[in-house]
Amino acid sequence: MDDPGTELEPEIQKWTKEEVCQWLTTQVKVHPTLVHRFFEEEVLGEYIQFFDKGDILDLTKKHGTAVKITTHLELLKQGRTFQSPFPEYVERWSMEQVYQWLTEYAKIDGKHAQQLLDEDVSGDCLVCFKKQDFLDLTVPTGPAVKILALLRELTNNPEPVLNAVVNTSTSQEEAPKSPKATSSSLAPASSSSQPRSRKKKHKQKASEAAIPTPQKTEDTRTEPEAARTETKNAWTEAARTARTETPAWPSKGPAPPGPVQLNPALPLLVGTLENLGKDDLKKFKFHLRELEMSPHKAITQSRLEDKDILDLADVMLDHYGPGAVLQATLLILPEIPRQDLIGDLEQKMGQLKPQCAPKEGLRREANQGEKLKNLLTCGGNSLDYYTSYVVVVNKSAPQQLEYLQFLNKLKLFCVLDFDPNSASIDGLCHSYGESRVANKHEPARFVGETGDVIKKLNLYKQTSWVFCNGRHDIDDESYRELDYKTWFRKACRDMEHLVSFVCKPEVLLHGRTLIIFLLLSPVSSEKDPIFDTYNAFYKNTEGENIISICESQSTYEKWRLMIEGKCDCDISQQAIWELSLSEVNGTVVALGPFDQSSDRLLPSSDSSFVVLTQKHKDLMTALDILCLNQCENIYNEHGTVFHDFKIEVEEAFFRGGKVKWWNFYLCEKPKAKPFIKRDKYEKLKQMIKSHSERSVDVCILLNLFHHPGCGGTTLAMHVMWDLRAVFRCAVLKDNTLPQPEVATQVRQLMMLENEKPSPVLLLVDDSKDTVNARNLVTCIKKAIEESCSSQTVNDKPSCHVLILNCVRSQSPQDLYRQYSTQSLLITTSLTPKEQEDFEEKLLELRETHTKPENFYSFMIMKSNFDSKYVKGLVHNTLENFDSCTKKAQLFAFLSLLNTYVFASEISISLSEECLGIQILYWNEENVLERMKPYSNFLIIDRVEELGGYKSLRILHHSIASACLEELERTYFLKASDIIMSILHCDLFFTTKTKIGNGNLVRSIHRMLTERQSKKDGDERRKFSPLIERIHDHEDKGIIPDIFVKASSQFVESATIPQALARYLYLEERDFTEALNWAEKAKKIKENPYTVDTIGQVYKSELKSNMPSEKNGHPCNPEDLHINIELSKNAVTAFKRAQELADSEDELNEGQWDDDESEDTKSSYYFYGYVGVLEVAFLVFEMLSRLPFFEESDPSRKKYLQSFLKGSLPITSVHKEHNEVNNRYIEVIKDHQLFLFSLKTEVKGIFEFFDCYFTYTKVNNSGDYHSKNRRTISDHFQKYVMLFCASPEERQRERDSNPNLTVKMLVEEQRTVLEEMHADTFAGILRHLDKGADVVENIVKCYAYIQEHKQLSDQRQKTREKINYIWASIILYLLKPKSKYVKSYSQLCNLLLETLQEVSLNYPFPDPYFLALLLFWPVSAQEPTEIRTYVTAIRKSSRKRLSILLRKRSTVAHFYLGKENGLARLVPKHKLDECFTKMHRNALAQLWRNGEIFREREITSRLQRVSGLIEIGEVSAIYGKLKIPVRPAYIGTTRSGLSTEKVSFYIGFAIDGPLAYDIQFEN
Repeated sequence: MDDPGTELEPEIQKWTKEEVCQWLTTQVKVHPTLVHRFFEEEVLGEYIQFFDKGDILDLTKKHGTAVKITTHLELLKQGRTFQSPFPEYVERWSMEQVYQWLTEYAKIDGKHAQQLLDEDVSGDCLVCFKKQDFLDLTVPTGPAVKILALLRELTNNPEPVLNAVVNTSTSQEEAPKSPKATSSSLAPASSSSQPRSRKKKHKQKASEAAIPTPQKTEDTRTEPEAARTETKNAWTEAARTARTETPAWPSKGPAPPGPVQLNPALPLLVGTLENLGKDDLKKFKFHLRELEMSPHKAITQSRLEDKDILDLADVMLDHYGPGAVLQATLLILPEIPRQDLIGDLEQKMGQLKPQCAPKEGLRREANQGEKLKNLLTCGGNSLDYYTSYVVVVNKSAPQQLEYLQFLNKLKLFCVLDFDPNSASIDGLCHSYGESRVANKHEPARFVGETGDVIKKLNLYKQTSWVFCNGRHDIDDESYRELDYKTWFRKACRDMEHLVSFVCKPEVLLHGRTLIIFLLLSPVSSEKDPIFDTYNAFYKNTEGENIISICESQSTYEKWRLMIEGKCDCDISQQAIWELSLSEVNGTVVALGPFDQSSDRLLPSSDSSFVVLTQKHKDLMTALDILCLNQCENIYNEHGTVFHDFKIEVEEAFFRGGKVKWWNFYLCEKPKAKPFIKRDKYEKLKQMIKSHSERSVDVCILLNLFHHPGCGGTTLAMHVMWDLRAVFRCAVLKDNTLPQPEVATQVRQLMMLENEKPSPVLLLVDDSKDTVNARNLVTCIKKAIEESCSSQTVNDKPSCHVLILNCVRSQSPQDLYRQYSTQSLLITTSLTPKEQEDFEEKLLELRETHTKPENFYSFMIMKSNFDSKYVKGLVHNTLENFDSCTKKAQLFAFLSLLNTYVFASEISISLSEECLGIQILYWNEENVLERMKPYSNFLIIDRVEELGGYKSLRILHHSIASACLEELERTYFLKASDIIMSILHCDLFFTTKTKIGNGNLVRSIHRMLTERQSKKDGDERRKFSPLIERIHDHEDKGIIPDIFVKASSQFVESATIPQALARYLYLEERDFTEALNWAEKAKKIKENPYTVDTIGQVYKSELKSNMPSEKNGHPCNPEDLHINIELSKNAVTAFKRAQELADSEDELNEGQWDDDESEDTKSSYYFYGYVGVLEVAFLVFEMLSRLPFFEESDPSRKKYLQSFLKGSLPITSVHKEHNEVNNRYIEVIKDHQLFLFSLKTEVKGIFEFFDCYFTYTKVNNSGDYHSKNRRTISDHFQKYVMLFCASPEERQRERDSNPNLTVKMLVEEQRTVLEEMHADTFAGILRHLDKGADVVENIVKCYAYIQEHKQLSDQRQKTREKINYIWASIILYLLKPKSKYVKSYSQLCNLLLETLQEVSLNYPFPDPYFLALLLFWPVSAQEPTEIRTYVTAIRKSSRKRLSILLRKRSTVAHFYLGKENGLARLVPKHKLDECFTKMHRNALAQLWRNGEIFREREITSRLQRVSGLIEIGEVSAIYGKLKIPVRPAYIGTTRSGLSTEKVSFYIGFAIDGPLAYDIQFEN
């Protein structure tokens, strides 16, 4: 058995544990998993020499392996190697073959043979057994002796024939596998025996170890075979390639062992499998047959049969490879279920590291340049794989800066800089800032709500440069550099918060962010802040996507050792240390994309051009700027890469992707076909050019109304592309920025690199209406006014900003009718010429693309949006739709979402989670593959928000809508079912912190709550389109359930319970439950709208309690009490809503309820007032039906009037004394104060609306305000009928009582004025464009009151005198020769008396407005106090009208003409009469943009006044008198505080004089 020739004892006690493992692997042929146990237990040579069989058995657990190791170890101690006394083929027997030989040939009892099988006794173990070893296995002496004897006899006997079974020996090597073979000889295989192969390796070892990079030879093995061989020989490979120095060994004896490296995944896998019981192992194999993990298919059953734990581990490692085998295990464990093993396995996976690091110095890697490229691009050629880069850098030297320019090319999210000199002139931050924009922050800035931090720090849009340990450029103690001990105590926590913030899933996309540690100077010890930062990132990312770039090998070596000691990981595969900074810089700069590498040009004045730098782009974050040479010099346009890119871009667009500038560029290439020009192309282009050339307005709004998916945005961008040499073109890509900031960026684009401003064409896409765009116009005008230094803006055609506002709508025709001027309409209907163009384009596509018929978005347009085509397409694709599958459910979700919310999408990461795709690699194609056959209708878009992410949506709105109909018609899947499924899918709501999921949640919210305008544009619908669809076509009872479930998901939304309350009180008439939900909404967020909903609930219940017929019976006393209580509650709620609106200085966008329309948000909130009016008149109606207040009886009606005016107590009202009336009286007495207050409340509201609709300028939401004006007018008519006697009634009163007192006659005149809506200053002004006869009656009434003014109190007397003067002025303008007209001097004297009475502190601007009209100077010699009155009217209007003017500006009703006296006052309606042939909307547009003052009819009647601009203030000049005036239009003066002579027209508004058409004299 022993070789007597090998007697020298090796120095075993000097072996390391790696060398012990190498000996076990190569000499003893122990399975790597078992070898790893020796490694884990730190079995060194000095320990193993004392091991006996019992000690070894403790590690191996099986007698077979223990006997084999013990035998080899005893011989090794003697300096000998093992030589088997039995035939060589016995060593190759598997455990099963040993069992077969024992039972069939040796005729040993089966139970003894089974004992050997259970103890893993294979052939190579059996040859080492002695009798005692059998006895230790409880095999009796008889069978033991027989086995040994029969083994010796094999030398002289023929080889037994045994079944060929997959080798399960304890050796690391397997017998050849042949699925077709049923039996085989035990003789050596023909190819060569494994021992011979092993000896050959030992002979070559010395020379191989000296070769740093072995020559590559062609590997003819299959991939599984190669992987298997690599796994089986892991230890041998480590010894062969990693060790360069070995101890001296004698020429005889075992070969010198070397360090070993075992695939660390294998022992973890085996350890996990060993913890499974038999039943669990069966289940594990079952699920293993079902598991498909891209790109790996399931393991076939045949490969899993008769496999023990070790063989099963080998099969799994062979199938999945070392990278994915543990992921597969993690997927199966929950299914068994063995969740208890998951945490342990995950923890150990996190601690994986190479088990055997080389002991000598670092080997030089062959190609670190290629390695750097792969690390930065994830194996590609372009830096766009990662969406963001985070760089952590320590102190730099000035000479290094020129080699750090590659940072300019990276999409830096933030830089964590530990160099306090970085912002100084020789620092890295300063160098970066020369070509890019970086916002300088401290770590403490990153504390707070994630969304707020992102917004405040402008993250994603501009690089955040974080100074982590002081700034020497700021002379402040708080910015000094700290030593490590102080930094650790004071600043480390802020840095850890910063790292935690950066690593949040809602901040940076997992797997798409690379963290780079850029070590520009050595890190000498662990007591360095940058090392703590590494540890913080390591904890937050588990070490993923972190690389290190070191300036020298020594820096790297120290860095590696520190990380290995602290984090127990090897960073060598994620580090660069052999490249110089120059080489690093060159390698990164050479990577794509190349759009930053060439100069981008913009048009400038005098046919010149300016360069748009990357720094300019960084500053204008809201704009996607279109350059003159856009798309040029990015690709080699003659290569295959460009050709493939061209095909990809075209296919994405024609399938339904968003149009890109590339689409237009590619159509201009030689031999390319032109882009299809839509029918409105020339008209839109001409409209833009003509407004640019002719308009004097600094900013012009042009609207393009279109259906979703009909090509509106594409048309707009096509025109912009062709005008890019004329305008500086840009698309507004960030609608979340405040509009003043957008306006500032537009101004920067206009003034870029030139003193002369250049015209700008700005595209605002995806608008729902025109309100935001109009507000943006105002902001841009203001920004230009503040900036265009020493330029007369309206004199420079190049100063124009044209906003092209693309408005998507289901009813664009209605919007077009509202805004027909400066607007275009494009619908889902092609002209015959367009249809021909699309037919030709299809023929072209067939030449360059396969199956262009599958470009469904293009084909829908080609079919002229034929609904039959879409329905047929959808019907065929959705055939055999199975709503039980995950992909079908996700598709149904998208169908609903894309039908009701435009631009809605689901992020790829969330889609993968929905489909159960394991996110092992970033590959969105997995989603499309999994979504087949529906993927033909899907497209992946890039969303630019939050640094950019990819999302999934349906190609076209019409496809989504048709899919929804098909699902309901054919598969009975209703919209209500889908939305309920969405709301029950917690995944959508629990993962909303991830990037992109916030948009999905908002889309679901909008789908439930966003109401649209009705077709006439007059008012909004009751509910969102989805809720209306369910209400009209499905079970209505499901709607409350939908909202209840939604409220549990949107716990912070007040709009959901508010919408439910609205549905309950409008449709269900369940007022109690409606009130509960309205109160819940208010509790979540008290604002004017939630409180208004409470008022609406009370009002609706009140209306439902009242008889429907006008002459219906009165309610009983008990119901009267209930109804008055409801009225009080409703009025209280409406008044509170109005208080909330009035008390807010600025109702910014974040405070408004999501449910409200843009028109509401942009206008003054007055629903509270309207609600009070409606409730008050319901109460009036209710009282008028009572027996003693019956409206049809004149005397009883008078009782009601007197009671409501508070002049007649209810106890004094004449009535029949009966039980019912007495009960009525008691109820009214209980609520008398409330009822008395209503008349005064209503009158005050009417006066408010008089001011609102008279003094302020109507914005473009005309229909919206017209409806409200009609509502107010209708209520006023009811008020007149109730409180004002008709002429017939007044005459009957005189006839029946000829001795009426003067006081009663005065009150009658006041009643007449109130009836004519002429008892207020604003009310009289409204008669300016009415008949003179009515104004004559008004003057007569005031004249009579003035004759008996002693009967009035002082306040009333003053107001009525002011109104008398005012009515007389208007009567003169309408009928100068009326006998009731007062002369100009009489009116002036009356006004002077009044002004002396009120002084300059009158609470209303009315007397000072009259002073402007009557006392405005005519010549320079005329003495006047006009400046005093201008100051007084401004002060008074600010005090009285500030709330009213918050959202609207005042309008001038009079202009200064060329005549004298009162005749010089020119009413606006008289000027309008000069344009009777012009369309009303066109005329309104002329007034809005100021171009009306270019018309001869205007200039011939108005007086142009000389003026002066000083310190930004405009004044009218009359000799030495300077009268302050305010510019009527924003953007008509220049900044720079230049003193300039000007001229303008004067208009008179309630808040002071206005200057129109300001012209500079120079």
